[in-house]
Amino acid sequence: MPETMYSLSIVIPNYNGQKLLEKNLPTVYQAVKSSGIKDYEIIISDDASSDSSVRFIRQSYPNIILLENKINKGFAGNTNRGIRVAKKDLVLVLNSDIQLSETYFLPLMPYFAQSDTFGVMGKIIDAGLQKAPVGAKYPGYRFGKIIPGKNYGANASSPLPTYYLSGANALVNRQKLLQLMGFNELFNPYYYEDVDLGLRAWRLGFKLYFDNRAVCYHTGSATICKEEKGKVKTIYKRNKFYLHYLHLNKIELRYYLIKLNLKVLVRILVRDKNYRYAFRQFKAAKKDLKRAKSSYKTLQKGHTESYSLKEVTRKIKTIIATHKLSS
Repeated sequence: MPETMYSLSIVIPNYNGQKLLEKNLPTVYQAVKSSGIKDYEIIISDDASSDSSVRFIRQSYPNIILLENKINKGFAGNTNRGIRVAKKDLVLVLNSDIQLSETYFLPLMPYFAQSDTFGVMGKIIDAGLQKAPVGAKYPGYRFGKIIPGKNYGANASSPLPTYYLSGANALVNRQKLLQLMGFNELFNPYYYEDVDLGLRAWRLGFKLYFDNRAVCYHTGSATICKEEKGKVKTIYKRNKFYLHYLHLNKIELRYYLIKLNLKVLVRILVRDKNYRYAFRQFKAAKKDLKRAKSSYKTLQKGHTESYSLKEVTRKIKTIIATHKLSS
C-alpha cells in the first residue's frame, strides 16, 4: 500500500444503466474498501435516463451524490458535471459497464507521488468474451494524421506510457483535470473525447500511464450499441475531424484539410451520406473549434512545459523502446 493515501472521487456517468449499476456498483465499494481508502465519494451524473436509474440510486444508495440532467448532454458534458462537483484529490472516471477488481486502486495510487502524473488506467478485460484485453494506447501519429486506439503491452511486466486514458476507467489528478477544463464538450455525445484529453495533458508535459496489475472488467454497453448505425458513423467521423483540427500544427492542418476536401468529393460521388453529414457538421463547428484551439494555446503559453503532437509522440515512443513487451 502506498505511504500516501489520496482521497478519491468516483464519477460515474449514467444513461439508462440501471441494470449495469445494480451489477457493478458493489464492486466499486469493495475495491475502495480493499484498498483502504477512507476518504471518498461516489458521484453519479445521470444523463436524462428514461429507465429507473434515478429511483434505483435514491432507494438503494442514498449516500451517493446524484446529479440529474434535464436534457441529455452526452458523455463529455455529463461527465464534466460530475467532475465539477468532485472535491477529492483524485477522480476516477468510471463507466457504468465496468466492474472493478478488489485491489484495483492499490497499484495505481503510487503514481500520483510524481508531480507530473496526470493519470493512470488499468487493464480492461471483456467479461465472458474472447476479445484481447485493453492495454496501453500506442502513439499512432505521422505527418498530418493521428491514428489513436491501437492497444499494446496489455501483459507488460512494468508500467507503460499510454497516449490517452480510456474514458471507461481513468484515474486522474483532479487539479490537473480542472486545469484542462475536463473533457471537451464539442465531442458530445461520444467518441474521441478521451483521446483529446490525453493529448492535451501530454502536450502540457504531464504523463499518462497504464498498469496491468489493476484489472477491471467490461460487462456490457448501455448506450452506443443501441444507437442507429448511420448516426454513430457520422459522429465518429466528425469527431475524428475535430481531433485533427485541434491538435495538428498550422502546416499539418493545411495539408490535412486539403486531403479531407478531396476525400469528401470522392465520398459524395460514391454517395457516402454519413461522411457528407460529418463534414457538414465539422464545417459548422469551425468557429467553436478555432476558439477551443486558441484557448488551449493560451494555456500552453502560461505553462512551464509545452509540446507539439510530434514531440509528444517521439517522447512516448522513446520510453516504449526501453521496455521489453510480452504483448
